[in-house]
Amino acid sequence: MHKSAIGDTIAAPATPVGEGGIGIVRISGPEALAIADSIFISKDGKRPSEYETYSIHYGHVIETGDKETKRQRDKVVDEVLLTVMRAPKSYTKEDVVEINCHGGIQAVKNVLDIITDRGARLAEPGEFTKRAFLNGRIDLVQAEAVLDVIRAKTEASLRAAMGQLDGKLSKDVADILDGLIIIASHIEAAIDFPDEQLDIIKEEDLAAKIDILADKLKTLSDSFNEGVVLREGVSAVICGKPNVGKSSLMNLLLKRDRVIVAPIPGTTRDAVEEMINIKGVPIRLADTAGIGMANDELYKASADKSRVYIGRSDMVLLMLDASSVISEEDLALIRLVEGKKKIIIINKTDLDKKIDKKSVSGLFKSDPVIEISVQKRENIELLEKTVLDSVFSGRFTQGEAHIVTNARHKELIDKALKNMLSVKGLIKDDPHPELIAVDIKEAIYDLGLIIGRSVTDDVLDRIFENFCVGK
Repeated sequence: MHKSAIGDTIAAPATPVGEGGIGIVRISGPEALAIADSIFISKDGKRPSEYETYSIHYGHVIETGDKETKRQRDKVVDEVLLTVMRAPKSYTKEDVVEINCHGGIQAVKNVLDIITDRGARLAEPGEFTKRAFLNGRIDLVQAEAVLDVIRAKTEASLRAAMGQLDGKLSKDVADILDGLIIIASHIEAAIDFPDEQLDIIKEEDLAAKIDILADKLKTLSDSFNEGVVLREGVSAVICGKPNVGKSSLMNLLLKRDRVIVAPIPGTTRDAVEEMINIKGVPIRLADTAGIGMANDELYKASADKSRVYIGRSDMVLLMLDASSVISEEDLALIRLVEGKKKIIIINKTDLDKKIDKKSVSGLFKSDPVIEISVQKRENIELLEKTVLDSVFSGRFTQGEAHIVTNARHKELIDKALKNMLSVKGLIKDDPHPELIAVDIKEAIYDLGLIIGRSVTDDVLDRIFENFCVGK
């Protein structure tokens, strides 16, 4: 990431590369309006630097000819709409100009080339958002949430990201951080005024305040298990012996015919993986080849691949056939998925039943058993609910809570929490202010890294290098 102080002007496409109705080129920095003046001709005769902020204007981007030799006339590059957003009320808190040109690789490139010829440089990944952070418009959690909003796979993950972008998590962390700073001031007072040490360090409410802040941090830390699911999703594998209905269930959950379904056992030879949305939770669902006793070499290779998918999965949907008794193939699969988080699905309940929920439940300790009929579409909603309950252990909040979704935040919260628990022990056993001050300062530093009160260039580089150019 660019290490120099903010002072230059940057530009980049703000829309994806490719064909489209509109392409947007964004300019930000002290020379944004001057550059726009030099390349834009409006119908009203005004220059962009004369426009009011938050205004949009019709005109043309031009490439000016050589005025001295007059060998080339001004050339119209594109018909555009130009938007002016003046500092400090813009995304970056700098002067920003956005040019809406025709979509398409060449049209956008032509406009961008002219802008860079006039003195702007091409923005680095995430540099617009980095400037918004460095200029104080957003904190670091909000900056990272921008990327989460862009990458959100479901409505629930989008809600969680928008909550962080709105500053909900930042406020939680800042409140804890401010509470620690107040406590640190008491500790520093004890160090500076040792004669009053006992009165300050042994105040009964000091340990209580640490407890309150530590509990809040623990709540945030515990929310990560839910948050990472909303952000990343979970991987689930449908497995079972051949012709048990795996592909039919896959198609039903996807709500489209993605996998070939046939009454011939072994139709699925390779794993088919798709992303599905179950009530706002992204699930990477894989339909695998049946695992049985056939001796066919291709079949064995397919079954081996299914075993690999099962080993890597977060959850297994183990399917049994209600119209058949438990076979050696079924028992082998049960042994294979032992120790995995799983849901047992008894399919084909519309046929004459040879097994049922009661008889199957004895084979499993605490795994849920669901009876369904893919053919009749029975109990599919119950299956989806059971999947969610299994993922979240009944604590799913649809992303409304102030939850932690970022592994960086989780690591720093846990480090701060560890230092606070150390402080609790020191206050109880040996209230020596210098030792307590060290742990408090480390906790303050770690929480400051989350929202950006204490941050290094290396941390910023790692965060913003994951952004796309133009954001």
